[in-house]
Amino acid sequence: MSRDLGAVMTVTAQPMGRRILLGGVAMIVLMGAAGAAAAQVAAPAAAPQADTVGELVVTAPNYVPTTTTGSKVATSILDTPQSVTVINRDQIDVLHWTSLQQVVRYTAGVTGENFGPDARYDWLTLRGFAPVQYIDGLQAPIGSVTNVGTDLYGFQSVEILKGPSSGLYGSTPPGGIVNMTSRRPQQEASGELVAEVGNYDLKQIQGDATGPLNDSVSYRVTGLYRDSGSIIDFEKDRRGFLSSALKWDIDPATSVTLLGYYQNDDLKNNSGGFLPPSGTVLPNPNGTISRSLNLGEPGYNMFKRDQYGVGYEFRHAFNDSLSFEQNLKYFSSDTKTLSVYGAGLQTPGGSIVNRYNFPFNEKVTSFNVDNRVQANFTTGDFKQTLLVGLDYRRYVDTSEFGFAVAPPIDVFNPVYGAPVTVPTLYPYANLVQTQTGLYVQDQVRRDGFILTLGARQDWVRTDDKAGGTTANDSQMSYRIGANYVFANGVAPYVSYAKSFQPTTGVAFNGTTFAPTQGEQWEAGIKVEPSGLPQGVKTLVTLAAYNLVQRNVLTPDPDPTHPFASVQTGEVQVKGVELEGVARIHERLSLNASYSYTDSEVTKSNGPDLGMQLPMVPHHKLSGFADYTFQDGLLAGFGVGLGARYMSSSYGDAANLWQADSVILWDAVAHYNFKAWKMTLSGSNIFDKTYVAACESASNCFYGTPRSVTLSLGRSF
Repeated sequence: MSRDLGAVMTVTAQPMGRRILLGGVAMIVLMGAAGAAAAQVAAPAAAPQADTVGELVVTAPNYVPTTTTGSKVATSILDTPQSVTVINRDQIDVLHWTSLQQVVRYTAGVTGENFGPDARYDWLTLRGFAPVQYIDGLQAPIGSVTNVGTDLYGFQSVEILKGPSSGLYGSTPPGGIVNMTSRRPQQEASGELVAEVGNYDLKQIQGDATGPLNDSVSYRVTGLYRDSGSIIDFEKDRRGFLSSALKWDIDPATSVTLLGYYQNDDLKNNSGGFLPPSGTVLPNPNGTISRSLNLGEPGYNMFKRDQYGVGYEFRHAFNDSLSFEQNLKYFSSDTKTLSVYGAGLQTPGGSIVNRYNFPFNEKVTSFNVDNRVQANFTTGDFKQTLLVGLDYRRYVDTSEFGFAVAPPIDVFNPVYGAPVTVPTLYPYANLVQTQTGLYVQDQVRRDGFILTLGARQDWVRTDDKAGGTTANDSQMSYRIGANYVFANGVAPYVSYAKSFQPTTGVAFNGTTFAPTQGEQWEAGIKVEPSGLPQGVKTLVTLAAYNLVQRNVLTPDPDPTHPFASVQTGEVQVKGVELEGVARIHERLSLNASYSYTDSEVTKSNGPDLGMQLPMVPHHKLSGFADYTFQDGLLAGFGVGLGARYMSSSYGDAANLWQADSVILWDAVAHYNFKAWKMTLSGSNIFDKTYVAACESASNCFYGTPRSVTLSLGRSF
């Protein structure tokens, strides 16, 4: 997948022993650290338990997640026959993560920051595919990119559903989805105000406040403003974000929550990446290209986006067994872009780079409503949770583009100021898509055994007005999973699931394309140990999967059909994922993960046959430990250190361009004193220079450089 539509217009597995070794190391480190710490605090000479600490300063009671709403029913993670990661606000605050790309650093199966620093979007890869972003359980207003770059500060949790999820959510990629849940009003008054400064001239202020208006109405207001530079010369980033929520508890059985957010992004002179391999991943006789090089045209390049979402969540319980929920939201995202970017060296090993001029404007709107009824009942020895739902989405995507050649520039001695004008704009996309889905899910329980059965029928109509085609697709998706939760907190599971995604365009004979199909077998084990000392929480998950996507577009083999495609392609992704999180007596926090991902294009008429998918490293190993003193002279002071390893990966489908493996280090130091908190955090603290991806002879991207942030906040 290309990072920029303008770039679209231009152009070995490791030994098994190392896989096992890396996975074993991750598991041993995680379980050994957690077990040793738990044993220590349980011993007579250990530090007092969390509820008896004399001077408890810092708490994160939800650091280790226990439930997920990924099944549209609040369910224990142990009871869910699917690999799912939940990163809540406690983890985000303790580790001082500020973006969705940072959140996934210590999560198995997903990579972020695939194109280095980018203030516009959150570039993720999940089990080999770009996940679609959801907000509050409804698909966000995605367009040419599968996410919308909403600011992490406005959300209380991130859920990553791994593998096919069409059985509940309809049209989704086979790798999974990412759902961000907005902050919710609370009846207990609280809030914070935080100021931040950092390298690259970062200045940011943010605040959050919640509390009751009366006995039945509560509110929440969250806001942020950022003004920052970048490692890229001349680049400036300004963002404003505001969200509000109002909850009315009409009666003990009925509530409605109004939710809304607005975000404005204004980037000037932005043009990171699009560098040639010569001087980045390959030697150049003139030297190494600077990470700060701007191949755009200062004063011309810009990115502006206004996005918002407004809606509500309604809940009513008819009795203890039967309830109804409705989730409705209208989204809008309006983006305007002027972009001059690199188009490759004029001569191999030279210094002069050609440039293209690509303006692109896109407007996406989406109306979503999800209605569902939940019934809890008992049939003989079986307890059942039955969910029946009907949802509807109307999605409109209109865009326009222009294309021209821009003046070349010397990458080692750039001189700006050559005249650049906006070329004529032409329609690019004019798409209207409606999706109606009827779904049912039944969780059947007996003792520790849980059987989850789900099916969904979708009717999707896609009017491609730019291409003059209409496609009507009818798709059935389903999921079946079984798990057994033992009394000691060990839960093995197995599942099978399917997914689909509509495909726009037509074959050479004018026939519209069918949706791509995904299917996955997954087996694993989840461990949330019981019997641990009070104040010790741990969750470890291990999953193995085999994922196949069919009906993939590939070049038409008929030489008389140039530029046409057929749907005979196939992709397979197999992997193992190990992940753990622990919180011990509100002192020690642990996050660790290991992923082995083996991707291959198994059927194709193009040069990608037998190759691995772009941006999918075979190995990812990461771990972070944070310790906070809760009493004594250092009470309130904490430090954390983390490391991330990613093996080499290819940036292009033909596997011609490879980025090397890399190890990066992160750190955080924080001090809490009464209502005040100061945090110093750093990413890539040793400022490792590396190339995150190379897509072609003109599209190489440096990885995210060192980032240091100092924040001072006060809670109230």
